[in-house]
Amino acid sequence: MTLAKTANIKQLITFQKVARLGNVSLAAEELFLSQSATSIQLSNLEEAVGTKLLSRTGRGIRLTEAGEVLYTLCERVLNVWQEISDEMESYLGDFTGTLRIGAVTTAEYWLPHVLVNFANAHPKVKLKLQVANRDEVVRCLTADEIDLAVMGRAPQEVRVKSVSFADNPTAFLAAPSHVLMHTPGLNLETLAHAQMLVREKGSGARASLERIFKHAGLKLSIGAELSSNESIKQMCIAGLGPAYLSLQSCLLEIRAGLLSVLPLANNPMNRRWNVVHLEHKPLSQVASVFMDHLIRHGQAEIEEQLAMMSKLPVAQAVVLHSNPAEPEHPSP
Repeated sequence: MTLAKTANIKQLITFQKVARLGNVSLAAEELFLSQSATSIQLSNLEEAVGTKLLSRTGRGIRLTEAGEVLYTLCERVLNVWQEISDEMESYLGDFTGTLRIGAVTTAEYWLPHVLVNFANAHPKVKLKLQVANRDEVVRCLTADEIDLAVMGRAPQEVRVKSVSFADNPTAFLAAPSHVLMHTPGLNLETLAHAQMLVREKGSGARASLERIFKHAGLKLSIGAELSSNESIKQMCIAGLGPAYLSLQSCLLEIRAGLLSVLPLANNPMNRRWNVVHLEHKPLSQVASVFMDHLIRHGQAEIEEQLAMMSKLPVAQAVVLHSNPAEPEHPSP
């Protein structure tokens, strides 16, 4: 007998839950099963596979080599199974499903507000949001762990469809007391020697910053590498160095006088937000509807959220004197 003829979805769901939690008792609780029923499901699956999938340790369970392979495939199968279930329910007249979306970290300042608006309009939709740096979001997209990705520049390393839907003004900033704020004729060459505070490799902001200096024929001087926008902001406020950030992530600090836009030509710059999905993969109904929601309402809802956060007029909160064009490269 082959696995396809002897195993079933319930066994795969049980195995996935146990593998994810590393504990049979916890998995049984989440599945609303008894521990013995859960163990029987696992035993039947192992019998169907013909090899051990789990080994018990003093602290719970761990996956065998075969279990690791099955877990990876199981995640893909159950994602498709959920998608099938969601799509079939839509024929019953209910707009439902799971929105699997990934976003770069800068988007977490406004994306939850947009998602709540969408969820309120479609209460039967479930949300699954993953926030990470750009490289990780692209990995999730290619691994089919998410359906849509929200980021700045669309990835070139994978075939995707990308639609621009909102402004994302970025700028070089520093503490008001930083020497660069009072440097006559400040230019990009001066900034190249200023020990920039930067995100880790793999982030969209880091890649954009490196392109700016490369385009100007300058070498970026890194003062500190940090893994979050919040860390960069706090270091920048403390005066350690200048930073390159999305203005949408630091409106409160600018309004409070803790950060200022550096007096540099073409600063701020107006970049754009894009929503991206794999070119070869058809979108689920819920992903397609949310993408349309972003395109139609994303700009207005971002402005609404940022204005509430900063208590500034909408236009001032979002634009903050950014240039209308998109010069990714300030004047040297």
